Amino acid sequence: MNTLTKAGSGRTRGVGLFTLVAATSVALVAAGCSSNSSAEADGAATLEPGQLLSSQQLRGAPVLPSAARSELITYVSQNAQGDPVVVSGTVSIPKTAAPDGGWPVLSWAHGTTGVSDICAPSADSDDGLAHDYLGVVDETLDRYVADGYVVVQTDYVGMGTPGGHPYMDGGTEANAVVDIVRASRDLDDSISNQWYAMGHSQGGHATLFTAAQGAERAPELDLRGAVAIAPGNGTSQTPAYLASGNPAVAPALAFLPLILLGAEAADPSIDADSYVTPTSKALLTAARNGCVAQIRDVIPSVPVDQAFAPGADMDKLIGYLKKQEPAQLKLSVPTMILQGTADTLVAEPGSKALAKALCDSGSTVGYKTYEGADHRAAVADSFGDAEQFFQQLQAGGTPAGTC
Repeated sequence: MNTLTKAGSGRTRGVGLFTLVAATSVALVAAGCSSNSSAEADGAATLEPGQLLSSQQLRGAPVLPSAARSELITYVSQNAQGDPVVVSGTVSIPKTAAPDGGWPVLSWAHGTTGVSDICAPSADSDDGLAHDYLGVVDETLDRYVADGYVVVQTDYVGMGTPGGHPYMDGGTEANAVVDIVRASRDLDDSISNQWYAMGHSQGGHATLFTAAQGAERAPELDLRGAVAIAPGNGTSQTPAYLASGNPAVAPALAFLPLILLGAEAADPSIDADSYVTPTSKALLTAARNGCVAQIRDVIPSVPVDQAFAPGADMDKLIGYLKKQEPAQLKLSVPTMILQGTADTLVAEPGSKALAKALCDSGSTVGYKTYEGADHRAAVADSFGDAEQFFQQLQAGGTPAGTC
C-alpha cells in the first residue's frame, strides 16, 4: 500500500486516511459556511458527533503492548463554535475476554505536548518530539489495557487533523474526550457503554470539563466517574504573571504561545500575532512548527519584559481564559484529583484550592497527594488509587474520601 509520511513525525499513515480527513474536512467547512445544496455539503451536514469516519491498524510507538487490537481512527466532534470537525485518536482493545456487559472504556486526555500536528499522540514515534512525555504515559496506560479496559486517546481538535488546536478550551476538549468513546463502540460490539474520563495536566483540565459536561453530551453512554491528575488551572493568571516582566517567571514563557494560539483557534477575533513583539514572535514560530521542547529552546532569547506587545488587548485574552477555569464547574460524576507534592508546573496548593472550590459548588470530589512526585511521576504513582476508584464505581459503590 502506498504510504504518506507525516512531516516531522517519523511514522507513516495510509494515504487513504489522510485523503478521507482532508475531503471530510473540506465538506464539513462547506456544510457550515456555504448555502449551496451540494451533495458533499448535504452529506457532511448529516454527520453526528461521535460518528466513526475511518479506522486502520495503528503501528509504531503509540501501540500499547497489552492490546490485542490497536486502531488509529478519525471521528466527528465539534469545535468551539459548535461546528462539526474531524478529530483523530487511538483505540486499544484488551487481550482479556470481555466481561458481561463488555469492556469498560477509559478515555484518556493527554497533557500538554504542543499545538502542532506533530505533537499529536497518535503521531508519536521513538524519536518523536513529544516522545519523552508520551512514552512514559503510555507505560501507565498499558497497565489499564492489561487489566481489561479499552483505552481510547483523543488527539484533541486540531492536532493531527486540519485546523488550529484550541489549547485549554474546556468545552472543545470535553467534546473530543466524549466523542471518541462513541466512535470506539463502532469498532467492536464488546465495548461497553460504561466509561471513565481520565487525564493529566492539560488533560486533567479536559477531564474536569468532561466530568461536568460529558453525561449530558452523551446520555446514551454511562459516564461513571473521572480522575484528573495535576489538572491545569489558573491559566487566566498567566498573562499578568508574564506581563510583570520578572525574569524569574521565564519558564512560563513556554506556555505563552500555546495559550495565544489556542485562544485564537477557539475565538478567531483573538489574533495571536498581535500580542507578541518581534522578539517574542519566535515563541509562536516554535509552537507552530515544533512541540514544547522546541518552544523551551527559544526561551533564553526572549526577555520576559518583551513577551507582550505594547497595547495588546489583555482584557479580551484574560476574559476568554477566565471562561476556561475549571474552578467554576459543577461536576456531574464522582471525581478524584490526584497531585504530586513536588510538581513545579501545576503546583499542589493550586490543585488543593481547586478541589475545595469544586467541593464548595456541590461536586463530589476526592483529593490525594503523592509525596515527592513531580508533574510526570504523578501519572504512574497514582495508578493504584485511580484504578481502585474506577473499580469501586464499577461495582456501584461510593468511593471513600470524597466531599
